[in-house]
This record gives sequence, structure tokens and C-alpha cells, in this order.
Amino acid sequence: MTVAPSVRRMLLVPLLAMAALPMAPRVVHAQADTIAGAPARLFTLNDALLGAGVALATLAIRPLDEQLAAAVTDSGTQANRKLRRLASFVRTTAEPGSYLIGGTMYLAGRLSGNAKLADVGLHGTEALAIGEAAAVLIKGMVGRQRPSVKPRNSHSYGLLRGFREGDDYRSFPSGHTVAGFAAAAAVTSEVSRYAPGAVWVVGPALYGGAALVGASRMYNNRHWASDVIVGAGIGTFAGLKTVRWHHTHAGNTIDRVFLTGALVPGDGIGDVRWSIVPASFVSARH
Repeated sequence: MTVAPSVRRMLLVPLLAMAALPMAPRVVHAQADTIAGAPARLFTLNDALLGAGVALATLAIRPLDEQLAAAVTDSGTQANRKLRRLASFVRTTAEPGSYLIGGTMYLAGRLSGNAKLADVGLHGTEALAIGEAAAVLIKGMVGRQRPSVKPRNSHSYGLLRGFREGDDYRSFPSGHTVAGFAAAAAVTSEVSRYAPGAVWVVGPALYGGAALVGASRMYNNRHWASDVIVGAGIGTFAGLKTVRWHHTHAGNTIDRVFLTGALVPGDGIGDVRWSIVPASFVSARH
């Protein structure tokens, strides 16, 4: 079964909006470029541009929320097996997949002595946690009704209702979209530091995948289009600021503990223990 042309056209609206928000990889590359001139500011003009882009995109797409929800949840579109599988795959990849991928990268980097890999894994996972913490707080405070709740009403908000009345009123913003864009922004920002030439491939690929995560949440009838646009903005901001903060605050406690400490063999077979001091120092004393 194919997707109706009208549905494809409707889905292009939020997809293009999400993909364009970070102006990937231009904004990410510009932020990384200024890090070398330390002391650098944590917040830059690019942040204002990102915020303005999110606000404009949200205002533009907000009147289409219910129309888009109806288009992506009609019986024909929902019956498409390929779309269902794709939506399930990208949703799972974003959450919990992003945490598993980030954690694996960090551990692999630490155990193999690959500092760059550990750096990307740690900061990417941290960006996810920060972005999602912000999303959970906003969800509870705004209390927006999900499109799956009947009668469908994209104008239904309630202060603190998300905390009081549960998941049906935690639509705004999309947490999965926050996760997808936080990971995309953090990893692309790190790549722009270590391999600038690769950012033109990595950036569009990761941001494009994150945009699909947002579209999947609409397809699953869990979020309005404006929910995923704002989620994309929050995630992008969390990823960019997390990486920028770490690389403009050399020797910060988090990096000192998790990136310069060491996972070293313990006394027993298969034992591993944590050491704050570098692995080379630990090895030299044994």
C-alpha cells in the first residue's frame, strides 16, 4: 500500500521545518569554530537565530496541527506496514536507542583508550539527559492534550495538568524528538571539532534521522506538529550548549572524572574498577 500524495505533501511541512531549524551543519560548524578563540561565550548570536527559527516555524505550523494530525492518522496511512515499521524503528532508535548508543561509545572509548570516542559518547548522552529533563518539566507545566485524546483539540492546555492528569496531557513538546535532535546536535558538534570535513555528511544524516523521529511521533498519533518543532529546537539547543560548555570549560569536574579517570583491571579475574587517576599512572604502579 502506498501513501497518498496529499499525505506526503502534508508530512513534508514539519519534516522540512525540523530539518531546517539547526541549519545543519552551518550553525553547528560556526559554533565549533569560535571555541578555539577562548575564552568563548557560552551563548552566541546563533542561539538567538535558532530561537527565532523555532518560534517562527512553530507559529507557522500551529494552525495546521489538526489538519496534519488528521492526514497522518487516516485509515489508509495507518494501514501501511512499511510506515508502521519505519515509525517503530526510528522511535526506538531515538529512545532508548540514543542512550544505549551513547553509553556504548563512551565505554568503548574509555576501554580502548580512544579519547575522542569517549568524549562524543559522554557529551552526547549528557545532552540527551539535559534535553529530556527540560522536556519533562515543560510537558508537566504546559499540560497539552495529545492528539489521540477524543475529542481531538489542539487548543487544550492546562497549567500543571501534565503532572496532575497523566500522560494524555503531556504532548508538548515531543520528548523523542528532543532526544533525536540532542544526539544529532551533540555528535555533529563534536565531529566538527575532530573531523571538520566530515560534518557535511554527518550533520545532514543525523538531523535528517532526527526529523524522521518527529514525523514518527505524529504518525503514531502521540504529538501535534508544533510539539515536534519545539522538541527539535530544545534538543538542538541542548546538544549544542552541552558540547560548547564542556569545550570552553577545560578541566571541568564532569570531564575530569569521566574522561581522565580510568577503568582498570581489578584484583580478581574479570574484575574492573574505577580510578580517578589516569590509566597509565595506575599501570605504572602495578
